[in-house]
Amino acid sequence: MRTAWHFPAMGSAVAAAAVAGTLTFTVEEAPAHAAVCAGYVGLTFDDGPSNDHTPALLDALRQNGLRATMFNEGQYAAAYPAQVRAEVNAGMWVGNHSYTHPHLTQLSQSQIDSEISRTQQAVAGAGGGIAQLFRPPYGETNATVQGVAAKYGLTQVIWDVDSQDWNGASTDAIVQASARLTNGQIILMHEWPPNTLAAIPRIAQTLANKGLCAGRISPQTGRAVAP
Repeated sequence: MRTAWHFPAMGSAVAAAAVAGTLTFTVEEAPAHAAVCAGYVGLTFDDGPSNDHTPALLDALRQNGLRATMFNEGQYAAAYPAQVRAEVNAGMWVGNHSYTHPHLTQLSQSQIDSEISRTQQAVAGAGGGIAQLFRPPYGETNATVQGVAAKYGLTQVIWDVDSQDWNGASTDAIVQASARLTNGQIILMHEWPPNTLAAIPRIAQTLANKGLCAGRISPQTGRAVAP
């Protein structure tokens, strides 16, 4: 963890001495960031990016010291490439959530391939890098879907906890869902519900109270690990 050093109330001589190492300070950090991580969880947000929702979500995550995996739809990555770059610049990870969010298990293998491959291209073309994680829309999958995902080097990621934000869950209910997370687990959220945005600060505090930190999702295991 990096610690920013600021000496706004000091005279130049005192500040110089501090920089030279002749003064000793006790640095106190915000409680949400002070605890040692006893475990890691995966925060995930589906259905972006957009000009309407992504900027506010990224601001809320950054302000609360959280990182997340953004499962982007290819059609929106292609339409809003600046928001894909903003996700990366904010320290988020970008995953593949199909191109048009269809029921993949109802499509042919070639149609599934198109949905996944075009999204890989759209994400990479927007500056999001080569996605390593894939979330099938609605969590619907089968051997064909998994096989196509594997063809593109993608690890399928479902979830352990469903926040139900897509179903009109209240801010309180979304926070309560996050409280059920344990080490390595993943929660499903979406970038568009206003209640999800409102829940972010309380999610951060809930995780901190449990000694959990927001981590990345390992392409090797599909579980949340240290960033």
